[in-house]
Amino acid sequence: MPAETAAGKDSGKSRHGDAGLEQPPHLTVNPALFQKFQTLIYAETVIWLGSSKTALLCGRLFRRLRALEISSLESYYEFVSRPNQGEERARMIDAITTNETRFFREPRQFDFLVQTVFPRWQSEAERGLRPRRLRIWSAGCSSGEEPYTLAMLLARHLPAEQGWDARILGTDISNRVLEKACKGIYSIAKAAELPKDLLHSFMLRGKAEREGEMKVKVEIQQMIDFRRLNLNQEPNLIEGPFDAIFCRNVLIYFDAESKQRVVTNLVRHLIANGLLFVGHAENLNSMTTELRSLESTIYTKAGS
Repeated sequence: MPAETAAGKDSGKSRHGDAGLEQPPHLTVNPALFQKFQTLIYAETVIWLGSSKTALLCGRLFRRLRALEISSLESYYEFVSRPNQGEERARMIDAITTNETRFFREPRQFDFLVQTVFPRWQSEAERGLRPRRLRIWSAGCSSGEEPYTLAMLLARHLPAEQGWDARILGTDISNRVLEKACKGIYSIAKAAELPKDLLHSFMLRGKAEREGEMKVKVEIQQMIDFRRLNLNQEPNLIEGPFDAIFCRNVLIYFDAESKQRVVTNLVRHLIANGLLFVGHAENLNSMTTELRSLESTIYTKAGS
């Protein structure tokens, strides 16, 4: 998500002036140092910062330097690259990564779930061809809008009252967005992203000091487990295998080798005939023979 633009609500100027803290004029990075940051960030996330991202690096890391009272990116690199600074590297990744998301993002995929997938799962369960157990993984879940969207749809169409045991795993590499996801509290402006029936059924409107906010109801929150996870680390997830995995607008940040490795890991965690949803700019047709395209951005794992 874009960084907040506040210079504070008071009328005084900060000691850096009032020009906006995210574009400090005095931070610079030379090509050799930028390459070091590229390598470090890649090792942590498999995200490769292009050479055009020097301004982004300076702007996003400025607050970390200020918090640590470090005056240059050279000194910060020496600090953050130390073996015992894993926590600071995580904070650096939080600052660098962009986490744009919303409820019902790319709605066609959710329509596909409701109109095609849920009826099929319901029919298979009624015929004894599958258990009423569902596991879905939201990989790169950001601040939680995607897994909460999934949970609301499951609660509406395949509810626990009908015997369904549905759980969702939400993972991201950013501790900052995971903290927000766990709280399940959003600006009331985001209510416009939700269908009115789901909004009224599964969201609470804030009052008094919480005015201007809305909160996900506890029964929806309890369907989801959030966890920090690096997709490049070949996770062995005990929550799986999964009936469906959503990994949308994540693969575009990886190079070809890393993307292949991540896709292989995702497919490994799918059940036979499980579904993989990706972003509109991500095409997996040439990456693996284990996936078959159902339609654009939606794949299924070959059955046994």
